[in-house]
Amino acid sequence: MRRLILVCIVSLLILSLCPSCKRDTGGADEKGKLVVVTSLFPLYDFAKHIGKDRAGVSLLIPPGVESHSFEPRPRDMIKIYDADMFIYTGAAMEPWVADIIAGIQGKNLLVIDASTGIAPREESAGHRDEHRGTDPHIWLDLAYAQKMVDTMCAGFIEKDPVNKTFYTDNAAAYKSSLAALDTRFQNALSRCEKKIIIHGGHFAFGYLARRYHLGYVAAYGFSPDSEPTPKRLYELSELTKRNRITHIFYEELLNPRVAETIARETGATLLKLNAAHNITKDEMARGVSFIAIMEQNLKNLIVGLQCR
Repeated sequence: MRRLILVCIVSLLILSLCPSCKRDTGGADEKGKLVVVTSLFPLYDFAKHIGKDRAGVSLLIPPGVESHSFEPRPRDMIKIYDADMFIYTGAAMEPWVADIIAGIQGKNLLVIDASTGIAPREESAGHRDEHRGTDPHIWLDLAYAQKMVDTMCAGFIEKDPVNKTFYTDNAAAYKSSLAALDTRFQNALSRCEKKIIIHGGHFAFGYLARRYHLGYVAAYGFSPDSEPTPKRLYELSELTKRNRITHIFYEELLNPRVAETIARETGATLLKLNAAHNITKDEMARGVSFIAIMEQNLKNLIVGLQCR
């Protein structure tokens, strides 16, 4: 909290003393375009599909940085200050947003909470009650992802009402792609021999599992900084053996050592399951999309759950 307050103070001083510093939006400030800053990668990709050539969209969290450990810097404050819109997932995912926004009150900035209208679920991460918490990974339920697109589209229209039809049409086309992907997930994952995802990462796929009627257990709680106990690792190993699970899933941008430990104990093979919080620098350069990430997730789930 103290660090965020310091960030706000320092950033506002920089803005007041250094007007030339204000246009640091990653190239997203061409004349006539909305300047849009997003926190996580899914929002970045959604915004690019909604705004297309009428918006310059940038990602606040640098590619390759694990989103749960991200701490905003003074230049991040400047980037948000200089934007027309700032889009984030919600208080459960980005608790640092409230302090940043408080530091730039009065600026003509539209702040969009993409989780508006979606009640976050209180979950148990498969541990005792002290490991209960709010699951913020709402974009992994593709029905919720479509609702997030609607919420974001409304923000684009509020800032640029003249081009309402343009944004509405773009959002509708993208939602159609998400709906088609959702149907592919439903069809493929309804024909699986195994019905439980064993995940050697933090609790990120609860929404996805529930959407497609799968069981889900994770080694960590809601924070990837937590450490699973030896007892927890033993429980997951026994669960894997008992259910004759052949694949253990690991996650993006984190060392897979926990998944590797379970795999060694059980003879299982590793497969990646990508929660799409963020992407690598190489993936950003190649233009990897949220839908492409989810399509690869589906391929890996079909293999890992032995779907027909």
